[in-house]
Amino acid sequence: MEFIDVLFGRRTTNGPFLPDPVSDSHQQLLIKAAASAPSQFNSQPWRFVVIEHRETIEGIARISGVSMTQVISEGSFFERYKRHFRFSAEEMAEHRSGMYFDKLPKALRPFTKAVFTPAGVQAMRMLRVPHTLGEENRKLVQGSPIVLGVMLDRRDREAHELADFYCQFSLGAAMENVWLTTCELGMGIQFISFPMEAPGRWQKLIELLEVPDDLELMALYRLGYVPEQSDRPAIDWSSRERRPPSQFVFRETCRSPQQGWDQA
Repeated sequence: MEFIDVLFGRRTTNGPFLPDPVSDSHQQLLIKAAASAPSQFNSQPWRFVVIEHRETIEGIARISGVSMTQVISEGSFFERYKRHFRFSAEEMAEHRSGMYFDKLPKALRPFTKAVFTPAGVQAMRMLRVPHTLGEENRKLVQGSPIVLGVMLDRRDREAHELADFYCQFSLGAAMENVWLTTCELGMGIQFISFPMEAPGRWQKLIELLEVPDDLELMALYRLGYVPEQSDRPAIDWSSRERRPPSQFVFRETCRSPQQGWDQA
């Protein structure tokens, strides 16, 4: 693939992967791509744990599924991120950002607006919607051929406030390299985020992976090969809509939005 095709073809994989194991050569290439990212003073603060053992992945999947059930049941998740939820084409056209839920299971459709209200959250609990979503999440993570744990060296982060920023910035660059490389390899990738939203669940992952005190677990990703054709998942946590340049680019000073690029 040409680089520009990879760049604009990048996707988040919200559906299942093929059951095929990820080849050792591809695993090595992903890590090599991560390690080629820029870092302040060439500090290379990132560390990775590559997980293939089914028992460990099943443990991660259980924690992820339970976390999703907990977070959705509490209702705090929707309140926290409601500014990014879109439930109509009109909303998406207005904002050109966020998550557009144009495809939902029949049981969830009545809650598209009520999800932000205590009554709506209570109704979802009664219908066991959080449990259903958590179980779907567990199955999705469990079916992943590999999980990648991403860590940072605490010594680099704790040196001073700017060092912490540099480390996190560098880690973002490293993971973008990994993400783009998956496109070249016919693979997909998705952030396993819900354990970070549920108090106490992230610590269980740290213990499961035996992360030492001098490292900090920053993120988990599931990876695998993607089918040539696949149906969209029941709940699609992705959107290809992007803001036009006039909404986020300025010319010379921040008082002057960029003009003339929106149709390019």
